[in-house]
Amino acid sequence: MAENKGCGCGEHLMGMPEIDFSTFVLSLSSSALVHLGEAPDPSTGQLDSQPHLAKQVIDILGMLKAKTEQGLTDEENKLLCEMLYTLRMKYVNKVG
Repeated sequence: MAENKGCGCGEHLMGMPEIDFSTFVLSLSSSALVHLGEAPDPSTGQLDSQPHLAKQVIDILGMLKAKTEQGLTDEENKLLCEMLYTLRMKYVNKVG
């Protein structure tokens, strides 16, 4: 039987799919869209605009881009750039 070489934190017991960089970026982007009122809050099903929270998530994505630029694949870099552009434009349109 093959031994699990994980860190011993129990991830294999949770049954969650492995997270890669693109999935992480998409998850943060989804949060920003919810905070911009562009997508319903999954917990309530309601649209609620909270631009200050959206800005925080957009700033986190910007920080990730700056800190990881040399280590991203072309596909990851393109995804991150496109998501940042889209979210920034939606934010500017929302708050003026």
